[in-house]
Amino acid sequence: MTAPLCGARTAIAVSPHLDDAVFSAGGVLALLSRAGWLVRVVTCFTASVGDPCPFALSTQLDKGLPADVDYMALRRAEDGAAQRRLGTLPPVHLPLPEAPHRGYGGPAELFTPPRPHDTAETELRHLLRPHLVSADLVLAPQGIGGHVDHLLAARAVAALAPSSRTGWWRDVPYVARTPPYDAGFRRGTPEGAGEVTIDIGAVLADKTAAARYYTTQLGFQFGGPGEAGEVLSSVARAEALRTGAPCVYGESLRAGPAARRVLEGSARHGARR
Repeated sequence: MTAPLCGARTAIAVSPHLDDAVFSAGGVLALLSRAGWLVRVVTCFTASVGDPCPFALSTQLDKGLPADVDYMALRRAEDGAAQRRLGTLPPVHLPLPEAPHRGYGGPAELFTPPRPHDTAETELRHLLRPHLVSADLVLAPQGIGGHVDHLLAARAVAALAPSSRTGWWRDVPYVARTPPYDAGFRRGTPEGAGEVTIDIGAVLADKTAAARYYTTQLGFQFGGPGEAGEVLSSVARAEALRTGAPCVYGESLRAGPAARRVLEGSARHGARR
């Protein structure tokens, strides 16, 4: 890991949930950190809820966790360990509840447009603003897959961050599922943003190792700890092939002009270390 430098530039990655940034853009985060950037992940929906509704409770029971476990506290600890492994700064966990705690009452409802009574986007803008105001680079999800929390995170970032300095990652694991998801916030990415594919071959092992710290999620998202590395490698290969990039393993983002220059330069610098 590169030691933080006085006056080093700052990158903020806005993650909807406690794993999205690492699963989707962990390679880019590792490369930025290697290149001397101060990289911090700010996760939007991380609040513990004392008396969860039946659907929210089922999201931990179906992973083998008893009802009296603070599921979100466990996930916040996983995220802290993953970020340390990746080489980023200690993460920020915003005190907003996930969609199942906000009235989205079943799996299908998670993939519907935000409801009029859902105040999360307004609250999220207020909480994110101080983190984004001085960031040299902002990274965020495109919202591929249509999960309501991903869409709200994307909309909040679009309202707050300069488009030229923002890069939008393709949401994993949704891009790996069949049929492939190719919809979401990408259609609303600000004008001037073009796709860039970053070679993450030098840091793919670091990304995979960090991802494996999310032990509560690996079975549900990838089929198990062993399969996580295979899926992440497969997605990275597919992204390089899809975009015709001159690399074997890639992460693709829609990026404004300044963000694109930063990502390409940091990737070259980070890969040489």
